[in-house]
Amino acid sequence: MAETRRGFLLGAAAYTMWGLFPLYWPLLEPAGAIEILAHRIFWSLTVMLALVAVTRRSGRLRAVLRDRRRLLILAMAAAVITVNWGTYIWGVNNKHVVETSLGYFINPLVTVLMGVVILGERLRTLQWVAMAIAALAVVGLTVEYGRPPWIALVLAFSFACYGLAKKKANTGAVESLTVETMVIGPVALIYLLFLTGSGQSHFTGHGTLHVLLLVGTGVATAIPLICFGAAATRVSMTTLGLLQYLAPTIQFALGVFLFGEPMPSMRWVGFGLVWLALALFTFESVRHRRRTLRLAAEAALV
Repeated sequence: MAETRRGFLLGAAAYTMWGLFPLYWPLLEPAGAIEILAHRIFWSLTVMLALVAVTRRSGRLRAVLRDRRRLLILAMAAAVITVNWGTYIWGVNNKHVVETSLGYFINPLVTVLMGVVILGERLRTLQWVAMAIAALAVVGLTVEYGRPPWIALVLAFSFACYGLAKKKANTGAVESLTVETMVIGPVALIYLLFLTGSGQSHFTGHGTLHVLLLVGTGVATAIPLICFGAAATRVSMTTLGLLQYLAPTIQFALGVFLFGEPMPSMRWVGFGLVWLALALFTFESVRHRRRTLRLAAEAALV
């Protein structure tokens, strides 16, 4: 029970930190989204390599690097998470926090959709109803925005692709992120050196705190990951599935109540439909899991 409680608190901490990221990225201005992204990648690589050394995981890391199949999959994961991180930073720093939250609200549904399309998984009736409601919400939000909510869609689909790649790679969280940042880290470093050489870098010249905040992007990336990894081994997938809504809820609240982003009535309707779809989907998933466990227990008694 104590381990479960600890896992729950670690999971909640991870998703809370991810939810509070909209408070962090604006502090890095006047650096632009791409420069911030490059710093995040480079300093994440530095932190992850240090973490591998401290936790004595170098043997595991070498094993992953020798496995060509997993290395290729993680390289693909690195590409899509780069798109995800860059889009998120750009969205937050250009006052689209509410739309970024939408991306992570619909991400579980997009993940399930990809499972159907790519892995041939089958949905149950109530899950199809939830998907239809979510699709209607996206159409409504497209009409309301006057454009497709592309920030939300890019975030949802890129993170779903990332999750699929991670599942296929089946590698530890620390080792996988280390490999991913090793793949894209050199590109980030070259870009940062280019900015420095051309006099366009914002790394220095804005005070010591600004330097520390940019370096801290690596720590800000690693700490929630460590908390999440520790939680995943202590609580059920159902609990983690419910906790994942904490991050976009915090982001949504920050966008509406702190940053004052507009929420016309039709936008509320669109978000309401998304929340309804998620409620139905979560209810059905929990119900199905309980039924499966009950049938398994009954079968064990026979």
